[in-house]
Amino acid sequence: MEQETHKKILFRYYSDLLEDTVVETMWAEIIDLEKGIFKLDNIPFFGPLIATEDIFLAEYDEDEERLIYKKTIESFGNSILQVVILEKGFDAAIIKEKLKLIDCESESLNETLFAVEVKKEIDYSIVKSILSEYLSQSIIDFAEPCLSEKHRADLLKN
Repeated sequence: MEQETHKKILFRYYSDLLEDTVVETMWAEIIDLEKGIFKLDNIPFFGPLIATEDIFLAEYDEDEERLIYKKTIESFGNSILQVVILEKGFDAAIIKEKLKLIDCESESLNETLFAVEVKKEIDYSIVKSILSEYLSQSIIDFAEPCLSEKHRADLLKN
């Protein structure tokens, strides 16, 4: 039988974006199943305080009948952003392509909302300047629900 490497984990948290409690299930790589240690392998949509590759604790919940996120143990240094398209009819793919050129993957929830993964090694000030250009034209709005220490430092350098 093939060795199971990933589990779906339930995340329940308050989303500033939606001003409500959100439930989201995401894939995570199993680090130590007995101890409940996992590594996030998904781009979160609504902004829990976790980013891709972060190590976290999850435990089995009898009521939910599944593993539930408890807390982040170790931050890897990636960041997650949320981008909302404000301009009617604007194609999100334009911005997503620009971000992909600098190695920022994104995941769409629908036509007007997508989440962006900014890898640790990317200079965040570049990402921010791309998004700020669209922000200044009122095409988008964006949030930084999970900005790593490393990316905060990028902004201070410039």
